[in-house]
Amino acid sequence: MTVLSEFNELIDVVKKLRSPEGCPWDREQTLESLTPHIIEEAYELVDAIQTGVTTDIQEELGDVLLHVVMLSNMAEEDGHFSLLNVIQTITEKMIRRHPHVFGDVEVNSVDEVWKNWEAIKKQEKSGSIFTSIPASLPALMQAEKIQKKASRVGFDWDDKVKPFEKVKEEVAEIGEVLAQPNPDIKELEEEIGDALFAIVNVARKWDIDPEAALRAGNTKFKRRFAEMETVADQNGTPMSQLSLDELNELWEQAKLSKPLVN
Repeated sequence: MTVLSEFNELIDVVKKLRSPEGCPWDREQTLESLTPHIIEEAYELVDAIQTGVTTDIQEELGDVLLHVVMLSNMAEEDGHFSLLNVIQTITEKMIRRHPHVFGDVEVNSVDEVWKNWEAIKKQEKSGSIFTSIPASLPALMQAEKIQKKASRVGFDWDDKVKPFEKVKEEVAEIGEVLAQPNPDIKELEEEIGDALFAIVNVARKWDIDPEAALRAGNTKFKRRFAEMETVADQNGTPMSQLSLDELNELWEQAKLSKPLVN
């Protein structure tokens, strides 16, 4: 049994599923209909990687691979490209964008690798350095990628402290809008966007994934809120019937509970 033989069997399975004798659900799928499933599978893989359960990682990688094969097969059915073309394209790209490995270019740091990468991409595709950033990315991830690309051409803070000063400046501007008798919602939205962008910059400078940081914050809030619900149930009073002061007291109690893992 080899990787190639198993891969060929997966291809055969997908073709069977898409055949007239295959699965009705699989036959009616399109590139567009599978889009939400692709995103969902990618996030499930991320969750598995973060939990560190290797069997789950293995399974989720398989789900992602299935979608690559399925989508490529659909494109081949429509006469556009095949799975072979997909594999050839990424192989050629990796060789082309790593001249320091497959060519005679010399690099002395990761930073030089990134600069070469961006220069090669610029030759391959016209337009801004931001053109390759998918518009459908979550906003925090998109902001981080925008900042990283700007940094690779030298447009960046020269230390790790100044970005936080920018955060305070942007938050102050939110306060100025809110201090108006009738705050302009569009202006408020713009200032909040600027503040969020600045916070992502702080995270990036300290090598913190803003998406992961917010996800951890969400998890912490849900855990503490669940503890509030438990205490309220034990006291016999639904949370919906508690005053804000009472809810805040429950929140402070939940904060004192420190789990081994947030």
